[in-house]
Amino acid sequence: MATKHEKILEYIEGLDIGHKISVRSIAREMGVSEGTAYRAIKEAETQGLVSTVERVGTVRIEKKHRSEIERLTFAEVVNIVDGQVLGGRTGLHKTLNRFVIGAMKLEAMMRYVEPGHLLIVGNRDNAHRISLERGAAVLITGGFDATEEVKALADRLELPVISCTYDTFTVAAMINRAIYDRLIKKEILLVEDMLSPDQPPVFLTLDDPISRFHQSVRETSHSRYPVVDGNGRLYGMITAKDVVGHSSGERVERVMTKNPITVTPKTSLAAAAHEMVWEGIELLPVVNSQHQLLGVISRQDVIKSLQYMQKQPQVGETINDLVFRGFQEVRDKDGSIAFKGFVTPQMTDPLGNLSTGVLTSLLTEAAYRMLRRQHRGDMVADNLSLYMLKPVQLEREVLISPRIIDRGRKVGKVDVEVVHEGQIVAKALVTAQLIER
Repeated sequence: MATKHEKILEYIEGLDIGHKISVRSIAREMGVSEGTAYRAIKEAETQGLVSTVERVGTVRIEKKHRSEIERLTFAEVVNIVDGQVLGGRTGLHKTLNRFVIGAMKLEAMMRYVEPGHLLIVGNRDNAHRISLERGAAVLITGGFDATEEVKALADRLELPVISCTYDTFTVAAMINRAIYDRLIKKEILLVEDMLSPDQPPVFLTLDDPISRFHQSVRETSHSRYPVVDGNGRLYGMITAKDVVGHSSGERVERVMTKNPITVTPKTSLAAAAHEMVWEGIELLPVVNSQHQLLGVISRQDVIKSLQYMQKQPQVGETINDLVFRGFQEVRDKDGSIAFKGFVTPQMTDPLGNLSTGVLTSLLTEAAYRMLRRQHRGDMVADNLSLYMLKPVQLEREVLISPRIIDRGRKVGKVDVEVVHEGQIVAKALVTAQLIER
């Protein structure tokens, strides 16, 4: 039987795209408390079913596929630029395909404006009107208003007209940054990317006898299963080891392992893999915010997915990529591999010395690169012990020398030294969990 929370989510999912909702309206429509309605709306926002815009409200939006994650809705643009909606609120759920900067003559500008675009422009009333007529939304910079004619046209065409106080260059940079961040997120594989709604998980219930476990083993050839109650909430895990020595008629609840480690659909696969390796787990249950079972992931599935992602083209660069980009591989005095580079202004703290956070990134990245020479799989750092740290000034050249001191099947340990002008300025031990292929 579905809970109130699930019923609200089903109701929200069934609403038309663009429909505006509120805590009060949901509570009244579903006959629940406002607290229950609020929690359900927040869950719907997490699932990408709705978007909340300040001074506008919460709007039902189309859930994006992972391939379209970098595409922004106009509602998201409002939040990014801290804007005010002047007209066309009913079109906030729509997705923009491209943004155009209106920094040219009107005739030239309109050659680039097409349906689904967002025109970023100042107080140019004709440009606002013509852009809307061509099917494009408008973002007015500099805090300027729009004419009543433009506002009425925006309402009629359901195309947002947004105003913000930032200048055109800043707004374009903010939107571009948001798209860039989404491209990086697109590369990060999540647990939800592995779950198939067409393949529900095999599970046992608290009241099932152990004979049901043996039957499931014969049917699926698996050796471990999640255990749920009558409402689908996860309560434990049961494995072949748990049932040894117990009669077939004994209840599953009495022999299962309670409070198992779980992940959510938004957990990254790298984090899930680290948890599996660290805890020695072969199967992880996936639950929602109500702790209801959504599926399971195995260590083999995780490794295959991570291997697949390694073969995909990279789109965006993370902070670690940017920090290490200026370093080149060299050979140090004894012929070992090392990495040489300069401390740039972006890598320093307010005092002009190499930032501790940047140093940590350099140490772990150097350790990773050294381990990858002997281990072709993935890895996750689980410990970094910094034994010594001296200030390194701006524009100084440093040499990072990693040395593998231990590498097993599951764990690798690397000693890393940072040298400046022949003196050791930092020394650390990096321990990483290795994920075998």
